[in-house]
Amino acid sequence: MKERNLNFDEIIDRRNTRCLKYDFAARRGYPEDILPLWVADMDFKTSSFVEDAAEKIVKHSIYGYCNTQPGDGYFEAVSGWMKRHHNWEVKGEWHVKSPGVCFAIATAVRAFTGPSDAVLIQQPVYYPFESIIKQNGRRFISSDLVKDETGRWMMDPDDLEDKIVKNDIKLFILCNPQNPVGRSWSRQELMTIGSICKDHGVIVFSDEIHSDFVWSGQHTVFQEVDPSFKDFTITATSPSKTFNLAGLQLSNIFIPNKDLKQRFRKEFEATGYDEPNIFGVEATIAVYEHGDEWYNAMKNYVEENIDMACAFINEKIPGAKIRKPEATYLLWLDLNDTGLDYKQIDDLVINKAGLWLDAGWIFGKPGRGFQRINAACPRSVLNEALERLCRVTKTLC
Repeated sequence: MKERNLNFDEIIDRRNTRCLKYDFAARRGYPEDILPLWVADMDFKTSSFVEDAAEKIVKHSIYGYCNTQPGDGYFEAVSGWMKRHHNWEVKGEWHVKSPGVCFAIATAVRAFTGPSDAVLIQQPVYYPFESIIKQNGRRFISSDLVKDETGRWMMDPDDLEDKIVKNDIKLFILCNPQNPVGRSWSRQELMTIGSICKDHGVIVFSDEIHSDFVWSGQHTVFQEVDPSFKDFTITATSPSKTFNLAGLQLSNIFIPNKDLKQRFRKEFEATGYDEPNIFGVEATIAVYEHGDEWYNAMKNYVEENIDMACAFINEKIPGAKIRKPEATYLLWLDLNDTGLDYKQIDDLVINKAGLWLDAGWIFGKPGRGFQRINAACPRSVLNEALERLCRVTKTLC
């Protein structure tokens, strides 16, 4: 069989499909006709091998309980992808299937911290980190990322260690690669913070869901930076971002330390979640075994989108600055030089440009004045969004 879904210019009408991105604008207080480039899923058809796998399940017409066991193809497909694309050899005894990375983060928060404990994050960062921590009755502490003289976002190891010590941190949620600022953390950066966590007995939950979108070089798996990091690391992966499968609810979590895995499993099982979604299982096997052609073509298309958008923004949008992300398909647009505060920027984007983006402030205070744009869409859609921004920002000059 050959891959059939390689036309990324095709505009797919996602309205009236219960689509979070397109069908809920009015209910969330946005204009009904707003152009959405916010939530991080793609507007592309996924690999046709997923269609074929799903069609086979549908025609069977029995959708009972599903499970996977070593040797039945599921783990072999997952481990094969990790080895081919990240040179990472994962073991079956490390593996836990989860309905999502956020589900796994919430499980880790309950498993490794108590109600009076604080959990460390690095804002600006994926905003569910903060809400998950709060909703589980813990405090969040942020060791904020900082910008260097070139505008590149960096970790602050001294501040991170200070926050760990002062707040008796037991769990740190690392975003690797980083969403929304688009950093692909270097081995040295990860070694530095990993050594700090090791010295202070901090468990690291490394969210590596965007690991298949590194634009130069290779993604660095946190637990592989140093052999000792396996002892205190939970690594979360998923085909959901890579192949646009978020609605199928399946992620793969790897925990090498037996004690940590046991504690995680105990809390995980207390949720009542057991068998995974059969569609998610078969889709994962399909893409990890047969999806390379689609993945490579999609990745090339998205990188061209990113290059086009960065050139357009830096040349044509007054008061806007952007750096090409090192990773992810998300653009982190800096509008702080427009002379507007972050609330006025929201108004400009939503009510004047007619765009639904992710406002930077929801990722934490360091994100004020920024907007996150999803570049994984047909180029004509992205260009229309940029033209709208261009028109409204010109009125500020």
